[in-house]
Amino acid sequence: MRTRVHYQGETLHVGELAYNLQDFHRVVVISIGKAAAPMWDALRLELEPALKPGQPIEAVVVGSTMPQQKDHRVRFFPGSHPLPTQTSIDAAEAVLKLLASCDDRCLVLFLISGGASAMIEKALDGSVTVEETTQFYRSLVQSGLPITQMNALRKHFSQVKGGRLAVAAQKATQCTLLVSDVPESVLHVVGSGPSLPDPSTTEECRQIIAANLDALNFSGKLLSFFRDPELEETAKADHPAFRRASWLSLLSSDDLCRIAGENAAKLGFHVVVDNRCDDWDYRDAAVYLLDRLQELRQLHPKVCLLSAGEVSVRLPSAHGVGGRNLQFVLECSRLINERYVKATVLSGGSDGVDGNSPAAGAVGDETTMARAASKGFDIIAGLEQFDSFPIFSALDDAIITGPTGNNVRDLRILLISA
Repeated sequence: MRTRVHYQGETLHVGELAYNLQDFHRVVVISIGKAAAPMWDALRLELEPALKPGQPIEAVVVGSTMPQQKDHRVRFFPGSHPLPTQTSIDAAEAVLKLLASCDDRCLVLFLISGGASAMIEKALDGSVTVEETTQFYRSLVQSGLPITQMNALRKHFSQVKGGRLAVAAQKATQCTLLVSDVPESVLHVVGSGPSLPDPSTTEECRQIIAANLDALNFSGKLLSFFRDPELEETAKADHPAFRRASWLSLLSSDDLCRIAGENAAKLGFHVVVDNRCDDWDYRDAAVYLLDRLQELRQLHPKVCLLSAGEVSVRLPSAHGVGGRNLQFVLECSRLINERYVKATVLSGGSDGVDGNSPAAGAVGDETTMARAASKGFDIIAGLEQFDSFPIFSALDDAIITGPTGNNVRDLRILLISA
């Protein structure tokens, strides 16, 4: 935020964009996601000096951490993730009410980061309860579907996704700043794209459901909702709401890999970034990345293989405590032991939270399996029961940071040397 957003006189510069604040009688900020509070804190410092006396700022912040300063102009809602709660619905209603008051002399700044999908939610179907909304999200999280498919379904379920917040404020000038937890080519997936055009369609949703009926396990009511031929379409690129709308990515997993790679290079590693296994099943990703690591080791004495993105884990109804990063590291530890390789693997969520565990992720190597066995743990059972956190916790190899106030996807680091 500090490097991309600054003011000069009465002009607010956002990347290559410029907004003369004297053209607006009011500024509205909607900040949602795991980086919501830090993004608002940074924006406020640049925004306030550029405003004329009495020019109001109004904001709604929905995030995992609180803003640094209490401010009567800001309504804060503690964000729920990965499942929405009544607070998510309250936040959605507050945002929609504020945006409905915006006219053509209003500048709306959307600050969107990963995790926003669950933090703000209101079903299109007014008869859907909080419990049914939560179950819908639970079904998606446990389905193992790629994030683009999950978000296509979320967008068409919701009043506040798939560009619908932009539609709610369509009279205003709009600018969306993103901290991205998705590939750069699909920014509309961040937080289910509340203020960006949505390329997904109702027909696509029906195809996704038909191909994954058992994995999704939707209720009859939810199936009827999506199969309704009158299901409302999301906002597309030609919608009038986007005529005065702009957006840019401030930070992404590309930056995460770049900075990690710079640090590894300083330590003498040959660095390779390979994000090909994004959205793969965690087992396939583990095999692919370890194969690639071993191939690179034939060419270089010290190798650091970096991979950003998310692997998928399909959860049974009964499972233990863990997350996709913990599960991935446990599977890699098993494969490293099986292959008699000396290698170290780290996988962690940049948001500081992995699944239903208190960890961001974990570290594993060729000693993990034996050390787990010495403490009475069976790695195979841990994998089958999706109960990886107790193992890494007992080994003191869990990475526990707490919420980081950021979210630029998961990072996997694989190291091997002579």
